[in-house]
Amino acid sequence: MRFTTPPRPFDITALFPQLAPLARTATRLHPRPGSPSVHDSAVGGPLLWPADDPWPHCNEPHDSRAALVVHSPDDVRLLRRDRAAASDRLRLDPDAPEWTPEELATWERLNAGRPWFDGPIPLLPVAQLYARDTAFTRPPDADLLQVLWCPFDHEEAAHPRTALFWRSSATITDVLDAPPEPPIVQLDCYLPEPCLFSPEQVTDLPNPMELDKELRDQMADISRWETIDPALYNTYADDPGELYLNNLCHAPGWKTGGWTRWGLTDPIPRPCPECGTEAVPLLTIASSEWDSGSKTWITEEERINPTPRLLGTRAGHFTHLDIAGGYDLQLHVCPASPDHPHIELIQ
Repeated sequence: MRFTTPPRPFDITALFPQLAPLARTATRLHPRPGSPSVHDSAVGGPLLWPADDPWPHCNEPHDSRAALVVHSPDDVRLLRRDRAAASDRLRLDPDAPEWTPEELATWERLNAGRPWFDGPIPLLPVAQLYARDTAFTRPPDADLLQVLWCPFDHEEAAHPRTALFWRSSATITDVLDAPPEPPIVQLDCYLPEPCLFSPEQVTDLPNPMELDKELRDQMADISRWETIDPALYNTYADDPGELYLNNLCHAPGWKTGGWTRWGLTDPIPRPCPECGTEAVPLLTIASSEWDSGSKTWITEEERINPTPRLLGTRAGHFTHLDIAGGYDLQLHVCPASPDHPHIELIQ
């Protein structure tokens, strides 16, 4: 299915022409539940991984105190299947029982969790991107990006640690059939639900904190907004700053490229750890495709025919990931050499 972002309420660059040169193309990825193959751009699906390439592991220590109860990936999948069955049952019959005795028994059995595991943790596939589907900063000889992570928080970062792999897909003829999985995951929200991407190019503008002071002052001047239809203004926000931040500048959700979505912190420099070149946004791994403040970004198709969701999950939470309590994990790379060490940013 293709997804279409609604037009913005109005053209902000007509009101503030200084914004026009700052526009960047981003690709909204629109992940939706599916059954990806190794040849698809996807979340949480199988990777086109060479059979002779060792599977990466995390060898750092993992703190058992950070997770009171841990589950295996199969435990999490079983719980999600039960929630999907419950959701389907209630859609067909609102008076049906929310949970069957069998489902409750499964929940009770799995509630005790799994024993802690000390040892190297196989990384989990998070995303795979083919250059034919979406533009992203990459080495010249690579057309495939694979993102994996360790499904545990680490001492210096309260989020999974990621690893990037760049490949030329044409050179991979023998694919690894059954990569290892972690025996346990710290949180069920660190196991991505398999989703297919439906890429769509949109225009991103900078976060207001990245604009120069003169333009910020102009945008804060209410009189500059008087040419806008008051109905539009009142419908989308209580003030111009909110209107621009939530509805006019940068798209929420999973995307490649575009501008950084600041909010948890002020903008900070992101020099490449190896050469010092300022890093650029590569991939945004989002906790949700939209929130209460960014509903104007909900696609036309989703408004007409909403994607079914599991019982107890929020709208737009298709990948079942939750980063640092609902934030996004944004990966930045060096534009001079994308295979230099990348930067992780929670916002």
